[in-house]
Amino acid sequence: MKFIAFDVRDDEKTYFLAWERENNIKVTLDSGVLDDQALEKVKGYDGVLALQTRAYPAGMFEFFKKHGIKVLSVRNVGVDNLDLKAAQANQILVTNVPAYSPNAIAEFSVTQLLQLLRQTTIFRQKVAAHDFRWAPYIGEELCSKTVGVIGTGRIGKAAIKIYQGFNAQVIAYDLYPDPKLKSQGIYVPTLADLFQQADVITLHLPATAQDHYLLGEKAFAQMKQGVYIVNTARGALIDTKALLAALKNHRVAGAALDTYENENSIFNHDLRSQPFDDPILAELLVQPNVLITPHIAFYTKPAVENMVLIALNSAKAVCQQGKSDNLVTK
Repeated sequence: MKFIAFDVRDDEKTYFLAWERENNIKVTLDSGVLDDQALEKVKGYDGVLALQTRAYPAGMFEFFKKHGIKVLSVRNVGVDNLDLKAAQANQILVTNVPAYSPNAIAEFSVTQLLQLLRQTTIFRQKVAAHDFRWAPYIGEELCSKTVGVIGTGRIGKAAIKIYQGFNAQVIAYDLYPDPKLKSQGIYVPTLADLFQQADVITLHLPATAQDHYLLGEKAFAQMKQGVYIVNTARGALIDTKALLAALKNHRVAGAALDTYENENSIFNHDLRSQPFDDPILAELLVQPNVLITPHIAFYTKPAVENMVLIALNSAKAVCQQGKSDNLVTK
């Protein structure tokens, strides 16, 4: 049995090598992405591991079938960039890592919100310029806010626990309510109810066709004046142009975005010596009430270790048993 892993970073290598020694299974590590040119490299392997937000090659699963690949094991949750119908048609099993560290993402989302509430970006700029005055940038307190959580899976639940620890009022919306949370009475009947009540809206749901631009012009118009938006989920959940308009008319008081709808060619790339050709993101970057981070909410040592080991163990299970607890079925 042999595996090949793509897009491998230095911080992942220790975990790959330790697993390889423990399981006596060869794992070839490749720092490149899985694109059309890289497909030739998978020949002779039983499983492929990948981690990328960009599109995978067209015809990839047909190529896998032709060359005896049994499994594609992705080291992340999202599979919206995979053609799962093609995988099924070619009898290639796909696994993901459903929960590498819900706490990592939940903690980061709250961290970013706290910075918005206390206007730390402005104070960093002022202090750097040796202006140590306070006014007029008075902060707000999380305990006085109603936080609307959209999506109450593992990450959403972890975030709710943290917000409740701050004594914030929490309301939530999910198409599939969690029974324990439902017993607390925190769910609202509709998204419109959440939009109208929440001082903070934080997104913790996957990107689907139904949820594309979940927060768009119509949604922002329903929100309270001065709402804060936090997105550590998927960029496609927010219409960025509509968000910019809502920031300019002060419907939205601030936004923390760890993901962006056009991020694939930008995030996790060094663009310092290249022209920056994204006017929407460029405008967001200069807003003092907007925090942009390059999809790093997950990026902690425990999360990276879990992503590598769960993906490897899932691939091994498929190759040995024809199944895994982490199979992606739809």
